[in-house]
Amino acid sequence: MSDPDRSSDAAEPTLPQLRERIDSLDRDLLALINRRARLAQEVGEIKKREGSVVFRPEREAQVIDGLKSGNPGPLKNESVAPIWREIMSACRALETPTRVAYLGPAGTFSEEAALGYFGSSIVRVPCASIDEVFRSTSAGVADFGVVPVENSTEGMVARSLDIFLTMPLFIIGETSLFVRHNLLRRDNSLEGITAVCAHPQALAQCHEWLSLHLPQAERRPVSSNAEGARLAALDPSVAGIASARAASEYGVHVVAPAIQNDTHNRTRFAIVTDPLRHPAPQASGHDCTSLVVSVENRPGAMYDILAPLKRHGVSMSRLESRPARSGQWEYYFFIDLQGHPDQPAVQAAMHELREACSFFKVLGTYPIDVH
Repeated sequence: MSDPDRSSDAAEPTLPQLRERIDSLDRDLLALINRRARLAQEVGEIKKREGSVVFRPEREAQVIDGLKSGNPGPLKNESVAPIWREIMSACRALETPTRVAYLGPAGTFSEEAALGYFGSSIVRVPCASIDEVFRSTSAGVADFGVVPVENSTEGMVARSLDIFLTMPLFIIGETSLFVRHNLLRRDNSLEGITAVCAHPQALAQCHEWLSLHLPQAERRPVSSNAEGARLAALDPSVAGIASARAASEYGVHVVAPAIQNDTHNRTRFAIVTDPLRHPAPQASGHDCTSLVVSVENRPGAMYDILAPLKRHGVSMSRLESRPARSGQWEYYFFIDLQGHPDQPAVQAAMHELREACSFFKVLGTYPIDVH
């Protein structure tokens, strides 16, 4: 395909000429985005009349997948998703504000995950704890909640999984975030640090660096990494572990960057909502179904869980166990299946699995990013 902005016969364009072309294209892009926004408003009016929800994660996933598959370049596919999520977020905000709860305050990785998934045109609902994120979403204070469920270094986030057992919320999406932990402080020095404040998961993810460079400093768990950054801004003897965004938010120095044990450290977040207010996503073609089950403590119990999946050719991408706290050495098993319950094989496997379990709960079914 020929490039309309280049000609083999024309002289090499100057920098001012290239900038003028970019400015012209930017104006064209803005006009097209506004045309899209007006169409989104029309869609919103139809949704209001039908009583349907504004945010459909499977629809947005299909839009982004379609754009990636037809992307001619040079823009990379990993850049396409965040650009279009922001466009869709701004258009969605014209229909109705989307309220999103997450572990706050400002500057947490949870906030970054929320903005990455929903775009920045949301009403932010920062919460003091993971429990409060669940409560705010369940009570309708927020339309959606963003909660951490798994870290590539430390494994599952136990508190989130425990609350899933009792809270009637449904997972409708997930997002994964590269987690880069930085040591933050008022003074740009490691001298005189007596305490390091951070979320317990962050302290665990950075224990090797802390043991080597600050072995005498107290490791003080707090409700969030952003709270650690805030405390570091107030007390020169305290350091925090948080993102570079938190450093900017609270006006502290990044004394030591990337102190996490694992250079590829990532955290997976679940997007939760009340199933009575928001329907489960329809099949998108690239879906995950999350379950929690329990079986009696007897020989062959694990086989009874896995056998239906093998019989029906359903892949399991995750299996985690949590003690049932019954005193009988019983466990809950958190399972991720590849596929959607609308698919016959997945439906049949789940039916047989339910029959074999003493406890069975579908936590959610949602589109996943396969690119």
